[in-house]
Amino acid sequence: MLNKLKIGDVELNNNIILGPMAGFTDRPFRIICEKYNPGLTITEMVSSKGLFYNDEKTKLLMNTTGEKRPVAIQIFGSDEESIKYAVEYINKNHLSEIIDINMGCPAPKVVKNGDGSKLLLDINKVEKITKAATQNSSLPITVKIRKGWDNEHVNATYVAKAIEESGASAITIHGRTRSEFYTGKADWDIIKKVKENIKIPVIGNGDIKTPEDAKNIFELTNCDGIMISRGSLGNPWIFEQIQEYLKGEKIREISSEEKLEIILEHIDLETEEKGELTGIKEMRKHLEFYIKGTENAKEIREKVNYIENKEELKQTIISYFKKI
Repeated sequence: MLNKLKIGDVELNNNIILGPMAGFTDRPFRIICEKYNPGLTITEMVSSKGLFYNDEKTKLLMNTTGEKRPVAIQIFGSDEESIKYAVEYINKNHLSEIIDINMGCPAPKVVKNGDGSKLLLDINKVEKITKAATQNSSLPITVKIRKGWDNEHVNATYVAKAIEESGASAITIHGRTRSEFYTGKADWDIIKKVKENIKIPVIGNGDIKTPEDAKNIFELTNCDGIMISRGSLGNPWIFEQIQEYLKGEKIREISSEEKLEIILEHIDLETEEKGELTGIKEMRKHLEFYIKGTENAKEIREKVNYIENKEELKQTIISYFKKI
């Protein structure tokens, strides 16, 4: 279960991966998670067309300065020319060790342009996009997919085979269809089927929220690695805890003092990266997860929503943690 994982010529120290989440897995959050030793972190989705048109905001999403390596940059798009350009750009500028292509995002604004999970309806396009990447990259190319578009189009095994034959080095599969978004229960059986049908590494994703979940998905699917996405929000130590559990070690309890220290560092990183006001706004959604389930969480959330000064925010959080 817990092993080193080789993706192309890149060897990860372990097979527990931080998944990409738009609006969440920015550089500050990745740095926080890296303290707990995931085998790989992945950026937020980067638009290949944005790169093609030299958009500066798009380029900022690929800043991996000061991060532990390896790091993967996730790109998305359905235009072969822009995918080729994005891959060449990342290679030329030595921005990451792995490039991941998103073919699983269910967001309407992504799907309406034919990107993300919409690609699952067109295997020919999947092959062309994957080849445009693999044939123009010296870095390993991985692809993230879903179970299918909807229950009438559950085609992950066929899509995975096409991706493998197009030269990809690994596949991540999320066990839901696009129509399910993030509702219901992830289907881990489809991950098992994909694993049985291809030879390149398969990474399982969906509903891995605890160390026990991690063990269960490994045992059920025989997947080569797992990807933690929403389960890491407000819970970056999950990577360490999963590894401890899989090794049969006692899981280290995270103290309130450590949680507070992590939150304060996260605030500093966000405000340094994005400026005080934007950094605080970004931090609000993370704070909601950090304090979820604690006493008076609603009250502190409401208070934080009106704070626009970093030191005031930090003092508010410090005072809150003294009470819990």
